Amino acid sequence: MAEVTIPPVGDGSGIEESKRFLAEELQLALRNRAMPLEGLRWDITPTGMHYLLVHYDVPMVDASHWRLDVGGLVGKRLSLSLNELQRLPQRTLAVTMECAGDGRGLLQPRPVSQPWLYGGVANAEWTGTPLRGLLEQAGLGNDVREIVFTGLDRGFEGGHEQTYQRSLPIDTALHEDVLLAWAMNGAPLEPQHGYPLRLVVPGWYGMAHVKWLADIEAIDTDFEGYQQTSAYRYSQNRAEPGDAVTLMRVRSLMVPPGIPDFMTRTRIMERGPVELFGRAWSGVAPITHVEVSTDAGASWEDAKLDAAAGHHAWRSWRYTWDASEPGPYELCCRATDAEAHSQPLDQHWTARGMGNNAVHRVHVIVR
Repeated sequence: MAEVTIPPVGDGSGIEESKRFLAEELQLALRNRAMPLEGLRWDITPTGMHYLLVHYDVPMVDASHWRLDVGGLVGKRLSLSLNELQRLPQRTLAVTMECAGDGRGLLQPRPVSQPWLYGGVANAEWTGTPLRGLLEQAGLGNDVREIVFTGLDRGFEGGHEQTYQRSLPIDTALHEDVLLAWAMNGAPLEPQHGYPLRLVVPGWYGMAHVKWLADIEAIDTDFEGYQQTSAYRYSQNRAEPGDAVTLMRVRSLMVPPGIPDFMTRTRIMERGPVELFGRAWSGVAPITHVEVSTDAGASWEDAKLDAAAGHHAWRSWRYTWDASEPGPYELCCRATDAEAHSQPLDQHWTARGMGNNAVHRVHVIVR
């Protein structure tokens, strides 16, 4: 077989200086994980491939003693066991979930945190009871503005000791598809995914899907917890309040074709027709269009869209490329949603590395 020359990595030290990661970033990367991009081939991501981000520690929860408390500005305070929750009306939804920091490690200069490259996304089936029914049972006060969700994971972040807390606007919390989920892909939640109960908020980035849920509180003000007002913001420096991170931006990824070089992940392909395949999603509106470029974004061709797998699930796309000429190529994909939001060619830089939805680029060598 013909030999292929793989571009070298750095100066022989094993990694380019500009891509060196801090030991603290490496520690985070080893605790958390991305979905391998070949995982895009599954309509429903296998649980073991689903991306994972744990802010603090995975708590050890005994479900026989655990209860979910509902309080604040409600007419009737509730405290329910897992068995009691599971006797309420149930729904199962396929929901695409992405970490807001996915792509952070590609930014220059790189914001220091969990160093996601690609793959902080997955699509799972979640089973639970609609949050709306529980809030209606509790009886919300007329002045309720937000619903606060508190998990059992605890730690320090930004100089603050805290349990993980996030809030949702009342209109979002009352949407019929927001779930209190106890099962993932037909099985009880695994500890790292929030056992025994987690919140699932279709369309929103993953920080909103509070895991190890223990408490729900109705309030008549804007919640000002750290994860709400400091951690997940779009801004050009960390001193600015910026804008809140909410719905997932339009994005697409492709399954890298061919076979990989072990170290660089450069893809090696034989000449001839090859089907490029991937997924696209948006938390704002349905996907309507995906384009593919085989020349680093200089020109674009339409990909074929498959039928949507669900209202909140990613949409598959495919494109046949005639890779007849040997040499290096940079493949790209770009999605557009029904609100005319399209992926940018260049990355959006923010101080916390949030919402990087630049086009996906894959380097291949046709031999």
